[in-house]
Amino acid sequence: MNTQINIAIYGAGALGTILGAFLTRAGLNVDLITRNREHVEGLINRGAQITGTMEFTVPVNALLPEQMSKKYDVVFLLTKQTENNSVVSYISDFLSDTGVLCTLQNGLPEYGISRIIGEDRTFGCTVAWGATMIGGGVSELTSDPDHLTFSLGSFGNGSSENQQLIKGILEKMGPVETIDNFMGIRWSKLLINSAFSGLSAVLGCTFGEVAKNRHSRLCAQRIIKECIDVARNAGIKIEPVQGKDIVKLFDYNTKIKEKISNFIIPFAIRNHRDLKASLLQDIEKGKKTEIDYINGIVRDFGVRYNTPTPYNNLVVDLVHRIESGELPSSFENIRFCKDILFS
Repeated sequence: MNTQINIAIYGAGALGTILGAFLTRAGLNVDLITRNREHVEGLINRGAQITGTMEFTVPVNALLPEQMSKKYDVVFLLTKQTENNSVVSYISDFLSDTGVLCTLQNGLPEYGISRIIGEDRTFGCTVAWGATMIGGGVSELTSDPDHLTFSLGSFGNGSSENQQLIKGILEKMGPVETIDNFMGIRWSKLLINSAFSGLSAVLGCTFGEVAKNRHSRLCAQRIIKECIDVARNAGIKIEPVQGKDIVKLFDYNTKIKEKISNFIIPFAIRNHRDLKASLLQDIEKGKKTEIDYINGIVRDFGVRYNTPTPYNNLVVDLVHRIESGELPSSFENIRFCKDILFS
């Protein structure tokens, strides 16, 4: 790979800092860009410090958005989707003539991004690992180092050459699978985030704690089932994740299959049991979350394809109430899950 290509990680927070550290350590020319001034100063002065399941520090190039001056061949986007229209429009001025953007955001962001920069320049990627932002140049990796994988696809007419370029970059960190049915893998990740990120935010806990409690696990199971039903009715084939067929494992139409799918949830999530959702991290910092782009997307597709989504609707409602200060993010909110489970 040509190490002289210009790469930007725009929105270098929890995930972006770790990705940037790996790519820089591999000798690539990477700028870590974030409007978090304190984090930029830490990255400049002390390097990217990775803690958690891996421990290393690497000097990196870091800057604020207003300090951008060069043209980039590849931009990895990790900001919140709530500002995608303005952020992507801004980034477009810094793409080289053949530059492309690869979004690592949750949900289904490619639709909106492609309307701004074109389908041929829009690529998407899902990550199978998680991180927690510490700040001041520090990011905590919360997933098993053996599961630092990516799933990559083009949204529309993106060239195979550009897809291979992005793949080669990400492989400096971990295995990359290219997916023809990329929206299918998007729904796989959306399903996981809807179940565990949404409930992590509502209950103020990790993924593992969601899976451990009987009632929150039941609620997660119902959310997964709703996602599967919505995707099926929308004509979307959900793709396997890390070789595991989610639909085969978690879809059910009999009591026995329902009990089996509930039983295996803690085992399915064990490699990410210590992960605290970015939704919860935002709540703890007093920020608005992306809940409308995660469980809210499932809700909206459910309306469009006449598929009930009461559990996803509940999570959206509770997170909005938490954002407004009406409720705390607390495991006491399990009472709302119980109300709908046993109504």
